[in-house]
Amino acid sequence: MPPMLKITDLSATVGEAAEAKTILNGLTLDVPAGEVHAIMGPNGAGKSTLSYVLTGRSGYEVTGGSATLNGDDVLAMDPETRAAKGMFLSFQYPVEIPGVPVMTFVRTAMNAQRKVRGEAEISAPDFIKKSRDVARMLNLDAEMLKRPVNVGFSGGEKKRLEIYQMMMLEPKFLILDETDSGLDIDALKTVADGVNAMRAPSRGMLVITHYQRLLDYIKPDKVHVLAKGRIIKTGGPELALRLEQEGYDGVLGEAA
Repeated sequence: MPPMLKITDLSATVGEAAEAKTILNGLTLDVPAGEVHAIMGPNGAGKSTLSYVLTGRSGYEVTGGSATLNGDDVLAMDPETRAAKGMFLSFQYPVEIPGVPVMTFVRTAMNAQRKVRGEAEISAPDFIKKSRDVARMLNLDAEMLKRPVNVGFSGGEKKRLEIYQMMMLEPKFLILDETDSGLDIDALKTVADGVNAMRAPSRGMLVITHYQRLLDYIKPDKVHVLAKGRIIKTGGPELALRLEQEGYDGVLGEAA
């Protein structure tokens, strides 16, 4: 059975054609359903670029290779279709959406995805019940969900809200781009609990992080080191511990 996410020799640039800079340089990665894979690497390695390319952010051009989700060509889809197919990105820096209450935003997103999949809209009572259950798990105040998306939220609140959206949408494949940045230890545990609650045999996850501390709470099946736009080393959770202790220089030297 092919892996849930399959990336083969993926190359991509960012910027206008005349000044385009190659960020991904022949990246190959497989993530089977039911597994959590972590990507670690130095600044500028291409970690966030990978998440943007997979989810269809504008400004990035794929120059080679392929990426499939459950056998479907991800790169041929517009961002909305990728989301409806089950791709979800938790941003490193969540954006503010003034004037749009959180619950309105999330219910609209849920129903838009359901429509693309040919499913019926979620009813107001079902949405409210689910929202309350998820908010309770994440220690989110009900009043917070009535406020405009991320407006006036602390860093920890924004990250918890990202996990709230993820749990409401129930995507098939999760990409977490440095979700741990800016979190204190309590917020980190809450976010990790939400992510761990999403683990399932039919769901895959890609966790992008600089630090081992997140992986103390979200145990990865595999750890990949990304440098200069490609995966240079893959190992188990012990690889993240080694990186924490030694830094990237030793691993980069081995791959040279």
